[in-house]
This record gives sequence, C-alpha cells and structure tokens, in this order.
Amino acid sequence: MSMYQAQLVVTSKASSAMLITDQIVKACPDLSRIKVGFLHLFLRHTSASLTINENADPDVRRDLTMALDHVVPESLPYEHDAEGSDDMPAHVKASLMGVSLQIPVANGQLLLGTWQGIYLCEHRATSHRREIVCTLYGME
Repeated sequence: MSMYQAQLVVTSKASSAMLITDQIVKACPDLSRIKVGFLHLFLRHTSASLTINENADPDVRRDLTMALDHVVPESLPYEHDAEGSDDMPAHVKASLMGVSLQIPVANGQLLLGTWQGIYLCEHRATSHRREIVCTLYGME
C-alpha cells in the first residue's frame, strides 16, 4: 500500500459554500497512481466544514448556506462570543457538518457521483485562510 500527503490552502469566501473539487484534485498529483484506494480530507479549523453535495446548480450552494443559517441562527444567546456574533454559530455549523471526508479512488479518479462536488463551507462572516490536509492511500 502507498500513502501520499499534501496540504491545500484555500482562501474562503465569507458565509458561503465553495466548490473546491478541482483544487483538491490539483493538490493531489499522486492521485493518478492509485488504482484502488481512498482520499481522506481533513480541514484544520473549527468554524468551517467540508461536505459533498450537488455541483451543477449554484443555487444549491446558496440554499445550503441559507438553511444552515435558519437551523443555527446568530440570534441565540451564545456564551462564547469573544470573536463576534458569528463565531459560536460557526462552531455549531462545523460540528453538524463535519471537518473530514473520505472519498473512494479507482484508476486514478475520485469516485464521486455525476453531480457530486466537494465543498468548503465557510461559516464565518468574513473570509479566512483554510488549510486542508489531503491524505491519499491505496494500491498502485
């Protein structure tokens, strides 16, 4: 079994879901070497998340952000608010969505569905520099 690791840095857009599939693939040049395996993605932050969702219609991204804002509003009386009113809601959203993904790989390709894409969801009201650890492992 072979293992490769790379780090991708993405500057997020405030309160948004960014399609980053192409950036992930470019950050993993050894992907083409793996015949059968997995790509594990880990976001090194607590106020953003990773998810897989539809990649064709940009309305999905906006609707996802809107729905999360409805489920986790800023207006609740959070005690953790030292970094602003968007901070604790961002932590809750990241906890609900998760900071890691595992995607199967076959013949050097991510086995995403036709309409699936990898998203970086920024839950803060400002953009941030986000680091994603990409660990590829499998049989060559």
